[in-house]
Amino acid sequence: MTAPHQPLLRVRDLSHHYPLPRQRLWGPRPQLQALRGVSFDLHAGRNLAIVGESGSGKSTLARLVMALDTPTAGSVQLLGRDLHRLPARQLRAARRDFQMVFQDPYGSLDPRQNIQAIVTEPLRALAPVGRAQLRERCAQVLHDVGLRSGDAGKYPHEFSGGQRQRIAIARALITRPRLIVADEPVSALDVSVQAQVLNLLLDLQQAHGITYLVISHDLAVVSHLCPDTLVLRQGEVVERGATQQLFTRPEHPYTQALLDAVPRLDPAPL
Repeated sequence: MTAPHQPLLRVRDLSHHYPLPRQRLWGPRPQLQALRGVSFDLHAGRNLAIVGESGSGKSTLARLVMALDTPTAGSVQLLGRDLHRLPARQLRAARRDFQMVFQDPYGSLDPRQNIQAIVTEPLRALAPVGRAQLRERCAQVLHDVGLRSGDAGKYPHEFSGGQRQRIAIARALITRPRLIVADEPVSALDVSVQAQVLNLLLDLQQAHGITYLVISHDLAVVSHLCPDTLVLRQGEVVERGATQQLFTRPEHPYTQALLDAVPRLDPAPL
C-alpha cells in the first residue's frame, strides 16, 4: 500500500533514444531521441492523460512505464520499486500490479486462443494456477466487463470490436492491478460504443480501485477519464495541469494548437 502522500507511479528524468541506420559504413550510428527528461507523479485514484501529436513520444513513454523497453536514462518507480532495476523474477511478480490495454482490440487478441486462455494469460504468467480457479477468475472478470461466463469458450472472431475491447480490459483486470496503462483505448472503436467503454473504465475504477495512465490524442476521451493532463511535444513535457483548466486556458502555444486542431461542426446557415 502507498502512503497518502506517496505517488503510485513516479517517473523521473526519463529519456529514451532509438538507434537509426548508419549513414556511412564506418560512421557513428545516429540516434532518434524519443523522450527527453520526462518527469511526473501519478497518485492513486487520480487518472493522468498523456497527450500529443503522433511522434511526440506517447507510446514510447507507455512502453517504458510498462517495462517493455529499457530507458536510456531515468527511472520508473511503481509502489516505490524501480521497475527497470528489478531482477527479471521480481519484475515478473511486480507485473501483478500493472497491466496494459492496447489500442487495437483486433490485433491484441490471439485468434487461435479461446477467451479464457486470452483473459487468464497474465495470471498464468505469474504462477501456476489450478483449472477451477482459472475458470472462476475468468468468469468474474468477464462479468465485471459486461460479458457472460459462457463467453469463455468462444474465440475473438465471434465478438464485435467493442466486445473485444471489453475482453482486453478483462485480461488487464485478471491480476487485480493497481495501475492500468490504456494506450488509445477507444480510438479503434465505432463512435457509438466509445462512450460505453469509457464509462466501463470509470465503473471499474470505482469498483476495484484502479488508477489509469491514459495515452491518447483524443481530447474528448481525456476530458471524460482524466482530471489531470500532461502534454508531450517532441519527447518533452511542455505543459501539465488540471484537464479542465488546461483545455480552457492553455499556457503553451503547442497545447493551444492541439485544441485548435479539434474538429468542430459549425451549424449550416439558414
